[in-house]
Amino acid sequence: MEGTVFAFLAIGIASLFGLWVIFYFIPVGLWFSALVSGVNISLLQLILMRWRKVPPSVIVNSLIAGTKAGLKLTRNDMEAHYLAGGHVQSVVNALISAEKANMTLDFKTASAIDLAGRDVLLAVQMSVNPKVIDTPPVTAVAKDGIQLIAKARVTVRANIRQLVGGAGEETVLARVGEGIVSSIGSSPSHKTVLENPDSISKLVLDKGLDSGTAFEILSIDIADIDVGKNIGAVLQMDQANADKNIAQAKAEERRAMAVAHEQEMKAKAQEARAMVIQAEAQIPLAIAEAFRSGNLGIMDYYKFQNIQADTRMRENIANPLSRQGGEKTGDLTKG
Repeated sequence: MEGTVFAFLAIGIASLFGLWVIFYFIPVGLWFSALVSGVNISLLQLILMRWRKVPPSVIVNSLIAGTKAGLKLTRNDMEAHYLAGGHVQSVVNALISAEKANMTLDFKTASAIDLAGRDVLLAVQMSVNPKVIDTPPVTAVAKDGIQLIAKARVTVRANIRQLVGGAGEETVLARVGEGIVSSIGSSPSHKTVLENPDSISKLVLDKGLDSGTAFEILSIDIADIDVGKNIGAVLQMDQANADKNIAQAKAEERRAMAVAHEQEMKAKAQEARAMVIQAEAQIPLAIAEAFRSGNLGIMDYYKFQNIQADTRMRENIANPLSRQGGEKTGDLTKG
C-alpha cells in the first residue's frame, strides 16, 4: 500500500515537472497573446527563441506594442538587436514616441543609437521637449581690463541624425564658454557688454557651435553678468613691480661693479706705493756705492741731509697736522 502511494506521488511530481518544462519551452500564453494582437509568430519560433537564449516575452511584448502603434517590425531584427546587447523595449518605445511626434526614425537608426551607448528614448523625448543646460560661471576680460563673470542658459534639443558619433553636452558647454570669452574679450569696454548682454548670445549663435554635436542649439540666454576685478590695473601693478625689481637689480649690479673697481684701484695704488718704497730702498745703496767709488764726499752727504731736514720743516710748517705728528714723533724719539 505504501509503495503504491509513493508511486503515485512520484508520478504526480514528474508530471508537474514535465508540464513546467513543456510550458517553459512552449509559451502558449505568449503565443495566444500575439495571436489575438495580430502578431504573426509561431510556437516553433518561440521554442527556438528559448534555445537561442532570447526571452520570448521581451520580443513578443515589443512586437505587440509596435504593431498596436502602427509600426512595421520584424522578429529577426529585434532578436539580432537583443543578441547584440541592445535594449529592445527601449528602442521600440522610442520608435513609438517618434511616430506619435511625427518624427522620422526607423528601427535601424534607433538600434544603432542604442548600441552606441545612448538612451534613444531620452533622445526622442529631448527632441520633442528641449533641454535647458546651465553653464558654469565663465570669466572673461574686456579690452578695458575689467573682468566680467557671465552665466548662460543653453536650450538644446537632440539631433537624431548625429547621435551616433556626435559630441555630448560637455562639448557644447565648452564651445559656449569659449564663445562667451571671445565675445567679451572683443568688446571695447565692459560697459558695452553690460548694456547689451544679448550681443553675446547673437555672436555665439552665429558661430555654429552645435556642428558635429548630438544636439541642436535653439537659444543661448545670458542669465547673469557680474563685474569682477580690474585685471588691467592688477597687471600694470605687477608689471611696475617687476620693472622696479629689475631696476633695483641693475642698480645693485652697477654698485657692486663700482665697489669692485674701487677695490681694484686701491690694490693698484698699494702696488704703486710698494714699487715706490722698493725704489726708495735703492737710494741708501746708491749713496753707499757713491761713497765707495769716491763720487760722493762727506760734505756732500751732510748737505744732502740738511736739504732733507729743510724740506721736512717746510712741509711741517705748511701742514700743522703733519707738524703735530712730527712733534709727537720727535717727542717719542727723544723719549
